[in-house]
Amino acid sequence: MDIVDFFELSSGKWLSQRSSHHFDSKQSEAGKSDLVIESLAQTAPEVVQLCEQYQLDPAISQCGLKVSWSSSGEWDNKKTTGTSVLVAIADPETPNQGQLLRSFAANTTPPVAGRYVLGSDEALTLITADDTLYAEERLWFASPNLRLRTSMLKRTGGSSTASFFSEIRMGGAK
Repeated sequence: MDIVDFFELSSGKWLSQRSSHHFDSKQSEAGKSDLVIESLAQTAPEVVQLCEQYQLDPAISQCGLKVSWSSSGEWDNKKTTGTSVLVAIADPETPNQGQLLRSFAANTTPPVAGRYVLGSDEALTLITADDTLYAEERLWFASPNLRLRTSMLKRTGGSSTASFFSEIRMGGAK
């Protein structure tokens, strides 16, 4: 499996259930999200636009994903919605890893670049870091319709969160 296969396998409608632990407050929280994930070709307008924001030629991109979500947590039951675009650019010398461009359409912060590694176990690890945050996610498929994910966030100043997600495909299977 390569990054294009992983992104294509991720396409569809998903029900995501999460449980998170906030280390600074020593509290746990459960939540759920409805996800719609679309695989994008390297010529898709969203891929081209994000590459241009980074001053990169879209032709070097492998593929992209558009992720839209609607989520709620048990603490406040407020619905949050958003959209994110991810673009993978493989390292020419090690094609199972590379740069990951990420943009949050609902956010005014500039896009954040990270790294991805697709392991021999077919698990995808995404790492994003800047001056204020270190984020590491690991995603893998238990079956074509069950995706599992772990996430660890460390913020400057000491707050950290660890989360586990189980995501069930509700439609759009390839």
